[in-house]
Amino acid sequence: MNTNSKSTAMDRKVLLSTIWIFVVFNYLYCDVVSLMDAGLLKQYLVGNVGGMELTEGFLLGGAILMEISISMVLLSRVLKYKANRWANSIAGIITTVVQSLTLFAGAPTMYYLFFSIIEIASTALIVWLAWNWRNSEN
Repeated sequence: MNTNSKSTAMDRKVLLSTIWIFVVFNYLYCDVVSLMDAGLLKQYLVGNVGGMELTEGFLLGGAILMEISISMVLLSRVLKYKANRWANSIAGIITTVVQSLTLFAGAPTMYYLFFSIIEIASTALIVWLAWNWRNSEN
């Protein structure tokens, strides 16, 4: 009777999925707050933010990055151990690196820095949890 190992594996899946939900909400609320920033809102309206043109391709790239985090909410719960561990590690690394790099694109506002620290810490935690996850499903 090995009910504890199944419970532990499910707990890790639920924990990872929950952290991804937390990350997505932070991404979204940071974007909502940025719409209340009059200076940024003016730049959004003309399609050029901090010297970056908001082209269709640029917005598609942003959509793909968001979809990584959104899809990990589901994938963390349904993938088997090995695929789950790899998917969380890779998605966590990608999102951590990208969010870290955004801090060097101009001078971040205080609210953006605040959200970024939370987002980077959360996605780094996901990588750590996935990397240190030992298979208890067998």
